Amino acid sequence: MKEPLLWGREEKSWEGLMMMSKKKVEKLKNTVTVRSSRMNLWMIRATTSVILWICIVQLTAFGDMWGPRVLKGWPSCFTQESAIVEFPSTQPRVLPPKRVYKNNGYLMVSCNGGLNQMRAAICDMVAIARYLNVTLIVPELDKASFWADPSEFHDIFDLDHFITSLRDEVRILKELPTRLKQKVENGFLYTMPPISWSDMSYYKKQILPLIQKYKVVHLNRTDARLANNGQSLEIQKLRCRVNFSALRFTPQIEELGRKVINLLKQNGPFLVLHLRYEMDMLAFSGCTQGCNSEEVEELTRMRYAYPWWKEKIINSDLKRRDGLCPLTPEETALALRAFDIDQNIQIYIAAGEIYGGSRRMASLAKNYPKLVRKETLLEPSELQFFQNHSSQMAALDYLVSLESDIFVPTYDGNMAKVVEGHRRYLGFKKTILLNRKLLVELIDQYNNGAMNWNEFSSAVKQSHADRMGGATKRLVIPDRPKEEDYFYANPEECLEPSEHDDTSRSTA
Repeated sequence: MKEPLLWGREEKSWEGLMMMSKKKVEKLKNTVTVRSSRMNLWMIRATTSVILWICIVQLTAFGDMWGPRVLKGWPSCFTQESAIVEFPSTQPRVLPPKRVYKNNGYLMVSCNGGLNQMRAAICDMVAIARYLNVTLIVPELDKASFWADPSEFHDIFDLDHFITSLRDEVRILKELPTRLKQKVENGFLYTMPPISWSDMSYYKKQILPLIQKYKVVHLNRTDARLANNGQSLEIQKLRCRVNFSALRFTPQIEELGRKVINLLKQNGPFLVLHLRYEMDMLAFSGCTQGCNSEEVEELTRMRYAYPWWKEKIINSDLKRRDGLCPLTPEETALALRAFDIDQNIQIYIAAGEIYGGSRRMASLAKNYPKLVRKETLLEPSELQFFQNHSSQMAALDYLVSLESDIFVPTYDGNMAKVVEGHRRYLGFKKTILLNRKLLVELIDQYNNGAMNWNEFSSAVKQSHADRMGGATKRLVIPDRPKEEDYFYANPEECLEPSEHDDTSRSTA
C-alpha cells in the first residue's frame, strides 16, 4: 500500500525538477539573447566611434593642409600670436594623397648664397619641378660661399615635412634611384646654370627636353632663376605654399627660436633691427662711411681676395648718396629716433658681428640702451650646436624677426626681402622699409645744420608713411626684371585682399 504512494511522490518530484530545468533553460536563453543584443549594440557603438574619430582626424588634417587659405596661397595656420614658433602637432597626421603623373625625369639643384637666398631658390625649384612633371631631388645647400656653412638641408629644414607636405604636388626624393645614382657618381651628369629671371616657357622649351634626353639634369645655380611676374596664379601660389608651409625649420631651431621670442615678450614689445653692417657686407659693397683708414684698407684687401666679387674700385660716398649702402649704426640711431621709436623698447640685433664693434655701436646703445642679441639672451651651451653654422644662426634670427612688433632692415638684402614678404603674409605686420637714398640726404642736412630736429623728424615720418609693410602692388618693369620688385618681398597673389591696397606701383 505504501509503494504506490511513494512512487506517486517520486513522480511528482521528477515532474517538478523537469519544470524547473525548463525554466532555467528558458532563463538562460533569455540571458544569452540579452547579452548578445548588448554585445551587438556595444560593437555598433564602438565601430561608429572609430569611424567618427577617423573622420575628425582626416578633416582636421585636411583643414590644416588643404584649408582654403593654403589652396589659395593664404595663411591657414599662422597668426600673429603663434606663427612659426608653435611645435608641429603630435597627433597622427593624415598625409595628402600622392599626385599621380608621368615622370619626365629627375631634377637635381645646387643652391647658392645665404639662407634666404637659398630659401627662395628652393621655392622656385619646387614650382619648376611641378610644372615640368619631374621628380625633384632634395636640394643641395651652398657650402662653398663666403660663410662656408657645412649644413645640409636636413640640418636647417624639417626634411620629412618638406617631402610629405608637397606630395600632392610633386614627387621629392632624398636621393636618386640606385641605377641613376651610380651613373652620376661615374661622372655622367648634365649640369648647367639656368638663365636668370626666366619664365616657365623657358623651362618647358629648354630644360625639359634636356631632362627627357639625359634622364637627370643638374642646375648648379638657382638664385633668381624664375621671373617675379608673368607666372600663372597656380605657380605663384605654389611658391607661397612652399615658402610659408613646406619649408619649416627643424624642431631644434624652432624650439630655440621660441625660447628667444618668449624671453623677449616677457619684457614687453620688441623691435628687430637687421643691422647689415658686418665685415663681408662692407667689403662687398665698398661702403666705408665712418670707417678709419686702417679699416678701409682691410675691407679693400678682403674685396680683392674674393674673385667672384667683380666690382673692385668703388666710390663709397657716391654709392651712399645713391642709396646703395646699408645704413651705419650711427645713421640707424638717428632714423629710429626720427620715427619716434620708444627709447625703452627692446631692440634685438639680427646680424653677425658688427664691424667696428662697440665703437660703432656706441651711438645706438646710448639712444637705445636695451640692445640684445641671441648671444646675450641664451647660454653659450645653447648656441654651441649652432656655432660655425651661419645658416642655422640666421634661421634663429628669421624666426625672431617674424614675431617682432616692428622689423627694421637697414639694407634690402635677401633676408630683409624674404622676411618682409613673410610678415606681409602674416597680416601685414609693421615693417619699416627705409628709403636710404632720401634718408641719407635728410641725415646730411640735419648734421650740417640745414634742418632742425623737428623738421628732420617730420620729413622722415612723412616720406615713410606708405613704407610700413602694408598692402601694395609689386612694381613691374617689362624687360628689366632686376629692377622690379622681388616676388618674395611682396607675394601679393597669396595675400588677403585689403581695402587699403595701393595700386600706384604696378608698372613703371
